[in-house]
Amino acid sequence: MTTPRGAPSTQDAFSRRSIQQDFQVHYRYPVIFTRSLFNVENTVLRQAIAGPGRHRVLVIVDEGVTQHHPLLIESVGQYFAAHDDALELAGLPVVLPGGEQIKLDPKYVQAVQAEINAHGIDRHSYVMVIGGGAIIDMVGYAAATAHRGVRLLRVPTTVLSQNDSAVGVKNSVNAFGKKNFLGTFAPPHAVLNDLDFLTTLEERDWSGGCRKRSRWPC
Repeated sequence: MTTPRGAPSTQDAFSRRSIQQDFQVHYRYPVIFTRSLFNVENTVLRQAIAGPGRHRVLVIVDEGVTQHHPLLIESVGQYFAAHDDALELAGLPVVLPGGEQIKLDPKYVQAVQAEINAHGIDRHSYVMVIGGGAIIDMVGYAAATAHRGVRLLRVPTTVLSQNDSAVGVKNSVNAFGKKNFLGTFAPPHAVLNDLDFLTTLEERDWSGGCRKRSRWPC
């Protein structure tokens, strides 16, 4: 079929019906180093969430961390009670297993999302995860996919997570026999590195983290 002289070609006609979208996001978040994060006199956590009003925070904790720091859950509760004009603890901290196993079973993602739903955590609230890289990955994925993303506070407790996995923007879980098959790119609201958590690590965890990031002094 011949296009009449002066008539637009089919390609030109389609081009006139399309537009090009341009999308860019600039995001900055703090990576803070401190000690005794949940000491009531330490205002790092409070300041990281600074803003008008009172902020609700759902806390998820690595079970292994609670074993090495048996007063952690109590300290978290005391911290929120001391700063209750600005912070609201959304129920008791939720303790889940750590390690790669938590990224293998989708029930853990569903458990975190169920807690987000039950406690009314929305895009003006926060999810705080305390633990190693695996639980940070999993909770980050759960938070990023609830309400199309709720604010995440990461409190990494290993050498490797403090200088690698917790600092980046990737969140993921394993699926279909593949590592990190499901995931998102979602930056945290803040990364709070409490150096006191490193004092209970075994030598293999220290050396493994240092080898992974050899440019960091250990």
